[in-house]
Amino acid sequence: MILPNYHIAHSAIPGAGKGLFLAEDVAAGRIISAPDAINQTFRHADIVASPELKAQLHASARWFEDRYTLSPDWPDECYINHSFSPNGLWHLGFVFALAALPAGSEITVDYRHLLPPGESEDFVDSATGETIVGLSWQESLASSTRTLAELLATAHR
Repeated sequence: MILPNYHIAHSAIPGAGKGLFLAEDVAAGRIISAPDAINQTFRHADIVASPELKAQLHASARWFEDRYTLSPDWPDECYINHSFSPNGLWHLGFVFALAALPAGSEITVDYRHLLPPGESEDFVDSATGETIVGLSWQESLASSTRTLAELLATAHR
């Protein structure tokens, strides 16, 4: 579920297709997207072992530990694109605004938090040309928790 008003439009990121853009200002630390209607998660090994599930691997996102969701219906949250310098923080399925974001901002997150550990995205970061490789669960959780704690401490002063 996306909380602020938004729209989907052509992304400003080269090669990204469509993106999710804010239709209103969003304060730093505010939740942009929250999980909803998640009725099943899968272990990564189960996804790659099943031809039916593996066909949907492009629509997977890690939520916690070795548990992934599949979104073949492509909900609007799937239009949040990747950046190594994102304006949104992916933390356990929530996306938080990393700064005050004006209306018109395209929301980005670091896809390394969504990928299986060591797995590469099939495209590179458009700004740096670097490969996007999934972080370990521990590294992802430690990094996003630190960032969220710092964000909330400064956003609510």
